[in-house]
This record gives sequence, C-alpha cells and structure tokens, in this order.
Amino acid sequence: MKNLQLFAAAAVAALAFGVTAVVAQQDPIKERMALMKGNNDNAKIVVAMMRGQAPFDAAKVDAAFAQWAETAQKLPSLFPDNSKTGEKTRAAPKIWETKADFDAKAAAFGKAVAENRDKAKASLDGLKAAMAPVGKACTNCHEDYRLSER
Repeated sequence: MKNLQLFAAAAVAALAFGVTAVVAQQDPIKERMALMKGNNDNAKIVVAMMRGQAPFDAAKVDAAFAQWAETAQKLPSLFPDNSKTGEKTRAAPKIWETKADFDAKAAAFGKAVAENRDKAKASLDGLKAAMAPVGKACTNCHEDYRLSER
C-alpha cells in the first residue's frame, strides 16, 4: 500500500512539473521580457544607490541580486524555436544559431551574481565593486544577443 501511495505521489508531482513546464513555454517571450524588465528595475534601484541618489539598502540589494540569479537560471530555457519572433522581442537570431554560447553567457551572468552577492549587500563600497563584474556579464550577453530598440 505504501508503494502505491509513493507511486501516486510521484505521478502527481511529475504531472504538476510537466504542466508547469508547458505553461512556462506557452509564452516564453512574455516571460523573458518580464525577467528583463525586473533586471532593469533592479538595476535602476542599485545604480541610484551607487550614485548617492538613494540610501544604501542591503535588503534591496539582496532582492536585486536574487532576481538576477533567477533570471540567469531561467533564461536559457526561454528561447524555444517557436519564440524567434513575436511581441516586440529584441532577441537576436544569433541566440538560436549559437545557443551553447548564449547559454554559457547566461551561466557567466549567474556566476557573477552569485560570486558578488554577499559583497554587494555588505556595504556601498562592496556594491560598487560587485557591480563591475555583474554589469560586464550583462553587457557581454547584450552585445551579441540583444537587438537595438526599434
């Protein structure tokens, strides 16, 4: 009986995971656009702190880094072949032509975020130092894989 319950629980979990994956892939353009908007919103908050336009707030810095980590983790899966066009996507065709490099750049962004998160939330000076490699990782991907605004 216990094995049957475990099997049923595993089947329900697998089904739920599959449904979640399908839902996420139904509109990957909107999902990746939302992630990028979140990246930009958090960058504005952090840059305002760095420029002295807002007080340093470790909780807001940590939230920004958490969102960026989520983006790095999710982004590679949000470029299925059926999402090359549509909406107002700025995704360059090169993403699908050199997907392994794109995925590597997303991973490099995630690594920069992870390696600098503690430093960034420790102090304003730490934030300023941490943003150089994080910003560079963003730029490295955008230079190759984001189209200019239309």
